Amino acid sequence: MKPSLHLASPSRRRLLHSAGAAALLGAPGISLAASTVTLRSSISQSTDQYSAQYLWHQYFAEELKQAVGDRVKVDVFPNGQLGKEADIVQQVRLGAVDMMITGSSIWATALPELALLDMGFLFDDWDHVNRAVDAGVGEQFGRLMQARLGCTVVGWGNHFNPRSVYTKKDKPVAKLADLKDVKLRVLPTPIFVDTFKLMGAIPTPIPVNELYTAVQTGVVDGFEHDAGTVLTSKFNEVVSNCWLTNHLYSPCISVIGKRGLDKVPKDLQPVFLKAAATATQRERVEAGKRGQGTIADLEKQGIAFRPMDPAERKNVLQMMSEKLWPGVTKSYPVTQPMMDIINKTRA
Repeated sequence: MKPSLHLASPSRRRLLHSAGAAALLGAPGISLAASTVTLRSSISQSTDQYSAQYLWHQYFAEELKQAVGDRVKVDVFPNGQLGKEADIVQQVRLGAVDMMITGSSIWATALPELALLDMGFLFDDWDHVNRAVDAGVGEQFGRLMQARLGCTVVGWGNHFNPRSVYTKKDKPVAKLADLKDVKLRVLPTPIFVDTFKLMGAIPTPIPVNELYTAVQTGVVDGFEHDAGTVLTSKFNEVVSNCWLTNHLYSPCISVIGKRGLDKVPKDLQPVFLKAAATATQRERVEAGKRGQGTIADLEKQGIAFRPMDPAERKNVLQMMSEKLWPGVTKSYPVTQPMMDIINKTRA
């Protein structure tokens, strides 16, 4: 005879549910504690000592671990594993990637006003950048990012060095005249193109993860970048000259998308943002220390450095202030107050 089939009473079902929960709690590897939120973060650089992006991530991970334990983790994907930087910007906006640590320049593809920070010869040094950012420039750009893109800038760090011009052995550059008609890789933003057109080069936008091959195969004669990135990306293997223009102090910014931030429990979001702020301060200090070392290491690798003549720098600075800077603040009036802060915070 077949066994009879019947439903348990409500009280019986509650008893069975409680017993099942108790059994799960006693089972190995099973816990009803709060689950871990894991975010994906993209960087274009490697995970080594020359990477400002990875340095910020390390400090952030440490601060977050100390503050919330394993409740929130951030997994980093280096070397552009998740895609080209301009594409990652869009993925962060859409939520396909949670965070991105990169130079502020690439975000100008989505927020054109950020071109202000890419104007050649705008900043005197990293201390000037930090004073301006902390005096209101960072906050104002943060509001624009939130309003236009739905993204949050959680950190304004520094790269190890300002950007300078690197070229192949057969294209040494030591003065402005040498730069004429040199095919130079630049970021795919109008301000970079305009800057180097004014300086006489042939600016060529190329994604950074395609740059090594582009120089190696002669698509371009060189590029402009910071020394840390040159080392971490091994670009020193395809160039041998550096004209130390120090033309751009590009902040290293950390951005999280709306969907990414929404994954962080509401009660932990203030702690999350505080951890990022502390990581930023730590990264700035260490980046300053490592800057000198990267130049020395590149010299050991065979890069010949040629300082920019102070008189020529003065002439180029005047050219930029007359022909480049006014066009940006005129095109984007919201940046004029930021420009005022930058000028007021000069030493």
